[in-house]
Amino acid sequence: MSNKNNPSNSDSVLAKSVQAIAVTLLVFGAITMIVPFIWSVITSLKSAENIFSHSAFWIQFPPDFSAYKQIWERIPLLLYAGNTLKVALIVTVGQLATSSLAGYAFARLKFPGRDKLFFVYIATMMIPGMVLLIPNFVVMRNLGAINTHWALILSAVGSAFGTFLMRQFFLSFPSELEDAAKLDGCNPFMFYWHILLPNSKPILTTLGLMAFQNIWNDFQWPLIVLNDESKRTLQLGLSYLMSEYYTDWTLLMAGAIITLLPIILLFFAVQKYFVQSFKFTGLKG
Repeated sequence: MSNKNNPSNSDSVLAKSVQAIAVTLLVFGAITMIVPFIWSVITSLKSAENIFSHSAFWIQFPPDFSAYKQIWERIPLLLYAGNTLKVALIVTVGQLATSSLAGYAFARLKFPGRDKLFFVYIATMMIPGMVLLIPNFVVMRNLGAINTHWALILSAVGSAFGTFLMRQFFLSFPSELEDAAKLDGCNPFMFYWHILLPNSKPILTTLGLMAFQNIWNDFQWPLIVLNDESKRTLQLGLSYLMSEYYTDWTLLMAGAIITLLPIILLFFAVQKYFVQSFKFTGLKG
């Protein structure tokens, strides 16, 4: 029989074609994401007079590092970084706590209306963020949190996506494990604290990284609720480098690179857990 008519050969060719298309799309996506970063680095190392006098990707030699020195003199970068770090850490810890507890309740506990309540909660992810700006502002104003970091924290400490992520992960644990824990005297909280959480490091790390990054890069909400300079976050502080008539692009790009470095370093530090989380398994070994 000819190999051309062999079904296994056809399947192999189809699989290779799909793989080639997937790799091509991934490479294209990677290029579209990394090109703006490369442009930012190159621009930050140019002198002001050379930004628009050459090609956008022309590398100045020798590179000019003066923007990285001037940024510290133009804005209180350490103050903004401290504000952002404080808010990001509190929100990250809060999201891990609320999402894991809610995810556990929706995955392992049985109570009336559980599935309907979960559906309603997850449906909130379909609401555009812009629609919630005014309601959130009114709530924060009534709480007296406007122009404080509590407005940033309270509005982000809960996460419907985080709850969904943790629920799906906790569902992957076999029910026999929970039955065995009950025989050993574990109550529901002990099972959550001593068994589920220790085996959830990859998914908790992924959720924590996403929460930290979202708060670290947030610009719109701090712009609405913060007024005092001493309370500004990094992204909000960098925006004041732009004016109506002039923008120092080298300075702005230098600030953007500095604020981006902690996120990059954090990602590489937890990359192992981040990759493991995609395997979506609840038990090791």
